[in-house]
Amino acid sequence: MKSCVVDLRVVPNASKDEIVGWMDDGRLKVKVHAVPEGGRANRALAEFLAKALGIPKKAVTIETGTTSREKTVRIEGLSIEEALDILKR
Repeated sequence: MKSCVVDLRVVPNASKDEIVGWMDDGRLKVKVHAVPEGGRANRALAEFLAKALGIPKKAVTIETGTTSREKTVRIEGLSIEEALDILKR
């Protein structure tokens, strides 16, 4: 099965969920409306990415950075090329 990892910079407690774009360090900047308390922002991030990519929520897992703004997520079911193509839109 295909899978890939994507490095993110997550901004919690934003006015809305949105993909901002690519940063100079190669991370994708993503804003989520949820607050960073009790894992809410992480759950919101996984749900938002799954919806944006058209995959089930369980296909997105946070591999590193659960308590940090800088995270690495694993995306099951898509190659890195497919995921990046969708996220660039």
